[in-house]
Amino acid sequence: MTSHARPSTAGHFELKIDQQVTTAYLKSVDGGHIKSAVMDEPVGHGHQRIKHSSVAEIEPISIELGLAGADDILTWIQGSWRQRFARHSGQITHADFDLRATLEHQFVDALITETVFPTLDGASKETGYIKIKIQPENVITTRIEPGDQKISAVMGTKQKLWTASAFRFTIDSIPEFEQVNKLDSFTIKQGIKKLYTGIDRFPQIEPTKLEFPHLTGTLASYYCKALHDWHDKANKVGSADPSVQKHGSIEFLAPNLKDVLFRIELQEVGLFSLSTVASTANSSEIKRTKFELYVGRMDIDGKGKLGLD
Repeated sequence: MTSHARPSTAGHFELKIDQQVTTAYLKSVDGGHIKSAVMDEPVGHGHQRIKHSSVAEIEPISIELGLAGADDILTWIQGSWRQRFARHSGQITHADFDLRATLEHQFVDALITETVFPTLDGASKETGYIKIKIQPENVITTRIEPGDQKISAVMGTKQKLWTASAFRFTIDSIPEFEQVNKLDSFTIKQGIKKLYTGIDRFPQIEPTKLEFPHLTGTLASYYCKALHDWHDKANKVGSADPSVQKHGSIEFLAPNLKDVLFRIELQEVGLFSLSTVASTANSSEIKRTKFELYVGRMDIDGKGKLGLD
């Protein structure tokens, strides 16, 4: 190593999808490395053994990003949720704090396997980010010598609008849900099947089942009369599911708590658990009730001021 060489810092990232640069702010990037299985086999009649690499696979790439300027990614997520699976290739360029590129990580024919939304909490002051996992069929990593090659400095200017405290949760015919103070993080998962064929080093990937999660949250017990009626009808009386399922949405709001930046539509929603959160005597905390909902389907509605146009 020469005397002037120095380790690079992980200052910034730039994401390209199908050769188009996005303006999404990438908070963190991880994974996407090649890993081989190791075989340990006996040799002859003695106790000698040999080890060698066998089939290889590629770790999924995890990306945490803001939604402003991420139209291409939102469209990709939307297609996945609607089971219109699309494979995309792209590139993540790592750069230092001076925006000088230090490493290029290309991915080929990738599918989205997870989309994670953060905990929404009325008391939070954190900026909102989502996490996605993508599974590529191939990757190419290229290290770049320090020089003048720079990434774009253009980032999504609206990212600061989305905070984890500004949200509205609604369920048809139950306006009390707008009083929800907290909604736990939830993850939508797309299963994949890895198929090793012929002499290919890496497996082909094919999409399988799509899993929409349960939603868990809390609200003040004072607002729960309609929830208890719904819970009794669905669970105590045992009404048929179609008659007790509802439609709803999660809206991410601007700081004025009026403008909708982004929306997730919820379909075939049912209430399967309702309980009082543990509390103590002489406490000043608001008494809260915890609810758990199953969701049959979710969809992205990007007609707000943040997200798809």
